[in-house]
Amino acid sequence: MDISRAGYYYQPATETPENLALMRRLDQLHLEHPAYGSRRLRVMLARDGQVVNRKRMVRLMRLMGLEALFPRRSLSQPGAGHAIYPYLLRGVEVSGPDQVWCADITYIPMAYGFMYLVAVMDWWSRYVLAWELSNTMETEFCIRAWEKALAHGRRAPVVSNTDQGSQFTSPGYIDAVESAGVEVSMDGVGRWMDNRFIERLWWSTKYEDVYLQDYGDGLAAGRGLTQWFRHYNQSRPHSSLEDATPADWYWSPQDFGGQPATWEALNAPRPRPAGPNHGGRIITPEDLGRGGF
Repeated sequence: MDISRAGYYYQPATETPENLALMRRLDQLHLEHPAYGSRRLRVMLARDGQVVNRKRMVRLMRLMGLEALFPRRSLSQPGAGHAIYPYLLRGVEVSGPDQVWCADITYIPMAYGFMYLVAVMDWWSRYVLAWELSNTMETEFCIRAWEKALAHGRRAPVVSNTDQGSQFTSPGYIDAVESAGVEVSMDGVGRWMDNRFIERLWWSTKYEDVYLQDYGDGLAAGRGLTQWFRHYNQSRPHSSLEDATPADWYWSPQDFGGQPATWEALNAPRPRPAGPNHGGRIITPEDLGRGGF
């Protein structure tokens, strides 16, 4: 994988060393207790001897992109004017590579700041097709990761599934997906478990690499994560993959019963042709003001 330009031009975070240490601990607690919101995380911090007021907690969690993972009215906030697409995978059994790709963003703590990491992963094989680092949460680095995944993968997937975060509902990202002939699917209310595979990827990445290495800057993080994802894809055995690697399953699916990347193999009804808004409902400021979806 290439190192993102963001790695070369990384600017130190403006947060205080105290806040950076607190954010790192919040990141660890969130991985260990993904259903905990700001109130429970405050209690956990208090047990560590760290007393933090809720306003500060909410601000830092928003900066980190952390949200409790449980069914509620609003999981990830789309942007005003963005389209929300239906969830296409209800009742579907993913049975082969390139049937479904998923993407997500996570916070990466470093010794003197932090960055954001996006990854595009094949759902069936857990193979990480592409990833990008950025020092902002803007959409562009997600589009770069998607385009790298298309260039690196065997073929474009049948479905791209993400949450309803503003990066993935943005017109630029949607256009990048649909222009490749890929159907857009978004997790809806009550579908929080559909992020579980990439959440496990984040847990492994952080506990087996990021926390241990304590990267000093974006360039070091980019180099280190390049090695880590190569190890994850090509060397690290996965118990859920019969102790094979994601690369084994992705590039040699016939050895593991993989099915073709078609709607028929997914055993799912093909989506109806998209309307003027590409099948998505446009989000208004009023939607966001009343708590979203």
